[in-house]
Amino acid sequence: MKRREFLCTLVAIGALPVAGAALAAGESMVVYKDPNCGCCHAWADAMKNAGFSVKAEDVADMNVVKDRYKVPGDLQGCHTAVVAGYYLEGHVPLEAVTRLLAEKPDLAGLSVPGMPVGSLGMGDDPGASYDVIAIGRDGNRTSKVYQAVRPKAVGNL
Repeated sequence: MKRREFLCTLVAIGALPVAGAALAAGESMVVYKDPNCGCCHAWADAMKNAGFSVKAEDVADMNVVKDRYKVPGDLQGCHTAVVAGYYLEGHVPLEAVTRLLAEKPDLAGLSVPGMPVGSLGMGDDPGASYDVIAIGRDGNRTSKVYQAVRPKAVGNL
């Protein structure tokens, strides 16, 4: 590889984290959550720290919100966030959110059903393993996992 190509590649790789932050910068997000839920607050704080302009709204009956956005029952999570015309159901990781905003796929949103341990807002667990599910505009699960979150390798084995 030529020196110039090598240097350009290094610059491009180094810009990836900045690109994610740039996508979030100034993007408005509303997080509908239970007023007594601490993990929802932690997830919203993580989005704020990533550069999103977050407005948290406490909702007494989250079923009303989930019905409004037609979130399938088996894909419901802890809270529902709305950003750029998409909904984010549950503890969707930042990487999936920034990818969604960059790619702009024809989806209604993303979901991390339930409350998986180690997901964003649910503690720091390098052994976390869960899937981020893409939800089609018709309210149905698409045929693919949008992002698989798997344990990070620790050390050399």
